Amino acid sequence: MVPFVGWELPVQYSGIVDEHHAVRKAAGLFDVSHMGELVIEAPSAVHLVGELVTNDVERLNDGQAKYTVCCNAKGTILDDLIVYRVSSEKVLVVCNASNRDKIVSHFQRSLEGRAKVSDVSDKTALIAVQGPLAMALLKGAGADGRVEEIPAFHFTDTTLCNVPCTVARTGYTGEDGVEVFCPWNEDAARIWRTLLALGKEQGVKPAGLGARDTLRLECKMALYGNDIDETTTPFDAGLAWTVKLDKGDFVGRDALIAQQKEGVSRKLVGFEMTDRAIARHGWEVVDSAGSDAKVIGSVTSGSPSPTLSKNIGLAYVPVAQSAVGTTITVRDPARGRTAAAVIVKTPFYKRSK
Repeated sequence: MVPFVGWELPVQYSGIVDEHHAVRKAAGLFDVSHMGELVIEAPSAVHLVGELVTNDVERLNDGQAKYTVCCNAKGTILDDLIVYRVSSEKVLVVCNASNRDKIVSHFQRSLEGRAKVSDVSDKTALIAVQGPLAMALLKGAGADGRVEEIPAFHFTDTTLCNVPCTVARTGYTGEDGVEVFCPWNEDAARIWRTLLALGKEQGVKPAGLGARDTLRLECKMALYGNDIDETTTPFDAGLAWTVKLDKGDFVGRDALIAQQKEGVSRKLVGFEMTDRAIARHGWEVVDSAGSDAKVIGSVTSGSPSPTLSKNIGLAYVPVAQSAVGTTITVRDPARGRTAAAVIVKTPFYKRSK
C-alpha cells in the first residue's frame, strides 16, 4: 500500500507480473474508486462540456462515452478525461484523482451561472473488471443481457448483486472489460468480493497500481504526470486524434491551431531496450554515450513488459529522431549510466479480437 493524493492505494496483491498475466488471460479487478467524477447538468450540458474539451462530444448519443483531453488556454493538458453522455442535459466526466480539485474548479469556474457542476466522487465507487472473462463475471453477478451487447465506449444501467450500477465498456488495460460505477457503501465491497469469488477458479485476481501501469504501458495509454501534463500538448503526445479543431471553439483551440501550423518539435515515441537496462521515468535521452553527451529528450515511462518479455518505455524525442527503427541512447541521471534502445511501432501490445 502507498499513499496517493490522500488515498491509500494497493501497488500489488499477489505480485505485479502475476496480476498482469491474470488480466491478459482471465480477468483482474481494480479498485479505482479514487478517480474523480463530476456531473454537469444544464439544458445544453453536452455543448457546455464541449467548450472545455478537445474532442467532439456533441456527436455522442445517449449512453455513449468518449476519451478526450482538457486543455488550458496555452493548449497544454490539464487532464485526460472520459466524457459520458447520459442525456443532452446531463453529462458525467471522469478525471484523474490527482487532478480532481483542479478539474472541478476549472469546470465550476468556466460554467458558473450556466450549469450545475457536482463533484460526486465521494459518493461513487468505481471497480474496473478487465480481461477476457469480464463479461462472464458480470453475468454471474446478475447483470442483464444488455451488458454483454454494449459496444466499446458505451454504457448502460444494470444491477450487480441486486445493487443498481452503471456499467461502461471502458478501461485502461487494452483488454475487453468494463468499469462499474456503484454507490460508495457496503454494496461496493460486496460486489468486489462476489466478482472475485465467481472468478477464483478461473484465475481472476485483484490487481493493483503496478499491474495497471505495465498493462497500460504495453498499450501506450498515457499516464498523467508521466507522459502528459501541463507542459505537453495533445499534438506533442500523439493525441491529435482527440483534437477536433473544426468542431467550434473550446479552451486552448487557438494555441493548438498555431501549433498545428508551426508543427511540433518533439514527439512521444515507444522504445525497446537493446542493452540490458530498464529505463525509468526521469531518465534522459542523450545524443551520444559519451561523457559530453547533450540531453535531447526525456523518458516518461519505462518498465519490463510481462507480455512481451522485453524492457519497454515511452520518451519525448526530437521529431528528426522519432522514426521507427532509430537507435537512441538513454541515461540514468543519478548514476550517469547510458544504455541503447530502439524506437518501435506502438502500441507494443494489441489484443486479438
